[in-house]
Amino acid sequence: MSFPARSWRTLFLAGASGALLAACGGEAAPPAMPTPEVTVVTLKAQPVPLTRELAGRTVPFLVAEVRPQATGIVKKRLFEEGSLVKAGEVLYQLDDASYRAARDAAAANLARAKASATSARLAAERSTELVAAKLVSQQDHERTIAAAAEAQADVAAYQAALQSAEVNLGYTRIVAPISGRAGKSSVTQGALVTANQEAPLVTVQQLDPIYVDLAQSSSELLQLRRDMEAGKVEAADGVAAKILLEDGTPYAEPGRLEFTDVTVDPSTGSYALRVSVPNPGNLLLPGMYVRALVELGTRPDGVLAPQQGISRDPKGNATAMVVTPEGKVEARVVQASRTIGDQWLVDAGLAAGDRVIIEGLQKVQPGGNAKAVEAGAVPQEPSAPAEAGGDAE
Repeated sequence: MSFPARSWRTLFLAGASGALLAACGGEAAPPAMPTPEVTVVTLKAQPVPLTRELAGRTVPFLVAEVRPQATGIVKKRLFEEGSLVKAGEVLYQLDDASYRAARDAAAANLARAKASATSARLAAERSTELVAAKLVSQQDHERTIAAAAEAQADVAAYQAALQSAEVNLGYTRIVAPISGRAGKSSVTQGALVTANQEAPLVTVQQLDPIYVDLAQSSSELLQLRRDMEAGKVEAADGVAAKILLEDGTPYAEPGRLEFTDVTVDPSTGSYALRVSVPNPGNLLLPGMYVRALVELGTRPDGVLAPQQGISRDPKGNATAMVVTPEGKVEARVVQASRTIGDQWLVDAGLAAGDRVIIEGLQKVQPGGNAKAVEAGAVPQEPSAPAEAGGDAE
C-alpha cells in the first residue's frame, strides 16, 4: 500500500517535532562563568620617611623683660609700642639731674684727691733727700711716705666712686637688652619707677627665628628606639619639620628639631620637643596653635598599601585580598601601625610583590579565581572582527 507524497511529509514533520520536544524535556548544561576581573596594585619596597603630626604652641626665640636699674621719673618714652627695636637702643629716659650732680661731686672729689696725692708725693721725695742728709728723723720720713701712699689710695677710691656715679647715671637711659619687637609699655611719661621693681616696663621678644614647643607620647619614643635598634628604622640626619598653621595652611619656611627633653610629664605621659622655624615676616606670633609634621626616621624597605585595599573583618582585624601568581584570590590579615598620606605602612601580612585588590572586591571570594589588572594600566582595545565575505550566489 502506498502513501501519497503529502502524507510522507506530514509524518516526517511530526517525528521531527516529537524529537525536538523530547530534547527540550531534558536539562541543558549551564554555560561556563567568565573569570572576574579586578584592579590590583603591586606593592613595592621603598624608603619611607616616618613622620608624626604633633600639636604645639609658638614660643619667642628670646624674651627680655625690661626693668629699671635706677629710681626716677620717666622723662621720655623713645620707642613705638609694637615696633622693632635693636639691642642697645634707648627705650626710656629718666630724669637724671640728681645722678648728674652725684657724678659731678664724685669727679670733684677725685680731682681734690689727685691734688693731695701730688702734694704728698712731692713731700715724700723731699723727705727722702733730707733723711739721706741726716736732716730729718727716720720716723718723720716714714710718716711722710705713708701719707703719700694714703693719698694715692684716696685717688683710687674716688676714681671708683666716679665710675659708680657714671654707671648710675647711665642707668637713667633704659636700653633694649636684645633686638626684637617691643610690646605694650606699662608706664607713661611722668611715672615714677624704682630700681629692680617687680613689674617690667616693657617686654622685648625676638621672633625670627621662633620656637615651636611640641609634645609626643613616650610610648612612641620607646617603639621608635626599638625599631632603630632592630634595624627597621634609620635615624634621620638633621630632623626636619613642616609647620601647619591653625587653619591647616602649610607654612612656607621649613623647621628643624632643636632638642628633645629628657623628662616625661607624669600627668600626660609625654615629653617635650622644640622646633626652630625661620619667621622673617613675623607671621608666627607667640602663643599661636600650630601643628608640625616631624620626620623621626626612615624605614629603608617600607611597604605601602593603599587604604582602599584594606578592610576590617567581623573580628575587627585588618585584612586585604591578594591575587596570587596562580590567579587565586587569597585573604591576608594585615598589621599596619600608621598611615602615610592615603596609604598604610605595612608591618606584617603583606610583602613587596603582592598584588592587592583595590577594585572589584565584591566579585571575588577567597579561594576563587580572578583576573588581575594593574591599576593605571591602559586597557587593551579589542581586536576588530574579520569582515564578512560577499553574498553567496
